[in-house]
Amino acid sequence: MGRWRRVAVRGPSMAPTLSDGDVVLVRFGSVVTPGDVVLVRWAGRPDQLSVKRAERREVDGWWVLGDNPDGSTDSRQLGAAEVLAVVRRRLWPRPGRLRARPISR
Repeated sequence: MGRWRRVAVRGPSMAPTLSDGDVVLVRFGSVVTPGDVVLVRWAGRPDQLSVKRAERREVDGWWVLGDNPDGSTDSRQLGAAEVLAVVRRRLWPRPGRLRARPISR
């Protein structure tokens, strides 16, 4: 069983799904499937955590993208990321479950 953590979202990269200032609940140790919203770490930026959408598994991690392509720094610039946890719920300001969405890009 994985552990849980609250994470604050910063920036516009996940709009409209998540907004700057939203607080989400993530679960470490969850199985990742394409379409999940995930918490990631970048090899080139090990101190930075980001919330993105998992697109596909790569040899060296996951290809992840922001839902707002014009306002996101993601795998297009930084390459594959290490997925640390899966976002399960938005806690604030509009509590609710986040669901995976089919990948159609």
